[in-house]
Amino acid sequence: MSPGHTTNQVWKVSFVTSVADADAFATLLSDAFHPDAQAVATAEVEEHVSWSVEAYYQEEPVAAQIEKIIHPLANELGLQLPSVRIEVLPDINWVAKSLEGLAPIETDRFFVHGAHDADKCPTARIPLLVDAGEAFGTGHHGTTLACLKFIEKECQRRTPARVLDLGCGTGLLAIAAAKLTGRQVIASDIDPIATRVTRENARTNKVHPLIKTITAKGTNHPDLKAHGPYDLLIANILARPLAQMAPDVEHQLARGGTLILSGILHEQEQMVASAYRDQGLYLFDRLRINEWVTLRLRG
Repeated sequence: MSPGHTTNQVWKVSFVTSVADADAFATLLSDAFHPDAQAVATAEVEEHVSWSVEAYYQEEPVAAQIEKIIHPLANELGLQLPSVRIEVLPDINWVAKSLEGLAPIETDRFFVHGAHDADKCPTARIPLLVDAGEAFGTGHHGTTLACLKFIEKECQRRTPARVLDLGCGTGLLAIAAAKLTGRQVIASDIDPIATRVTRENARTNKVHPLIKTITAKGTNHPDLKAHGPYDLLIANILARPLAQMAPDVEHQLARGGTLILSGILHEQEQMVASAYRDQGLYLFDRLRINEWVTLRLRG
């Protein structure tokens, strides 16, 4: 079932953690249960001390299964183990509720906003409209924001002819690249919900003729290979899969092409950078936002 539709029950999974760990847990929860979790959000509980991490489901989750996935990931990252709470909520569109009212995000070139802020875009910015929905990526997370900044930098340096957004989520990064380059962008995700949402958002942002979506795992899909190699490849996923995919990703990158990698916690940076260095790619730029690091590499 898709969020935003009327359902009889919605379940909320929540736990309280430290301010420092909240974003990391939210991303782990998104990755571990996507697309089962319809939305994942964080909220302040005690100022400068603790935050809650909340996930919304339309099928009843099992606490033991959630803990079984969260706890090994928490141990690996050295995070304090939380106590998970599950409760049934009234029939409300909790996907939109969890994200409504988010303030617009501005970069040098872009103004990322929801429909309620459409009239606030400065004339010098390119509007990117992404509302609350079923896929990750509204520009408010440090990984997405850093990718936007690096896309701007890359397009200032040159206009890439072939672009791939690998793990596209809402399609925000693909849409941004299409608006800056005016050229076709391939947006790929393992989740068919994400590729559908990307097509919808591309139409909303009036770049749908430039966005081609492909539902595929990794980079070995024939359609992805047919459109490559890519001058700019953006992968905002998580550190471990990024490291594992290094040989395949490098194979899809054009000679002299640029690779933007994100979804990497600070302590995982060397692992990812090393995996791509082994493939002959060198790191020439990095951006850290809170505990998240985004890398820009070149072949």
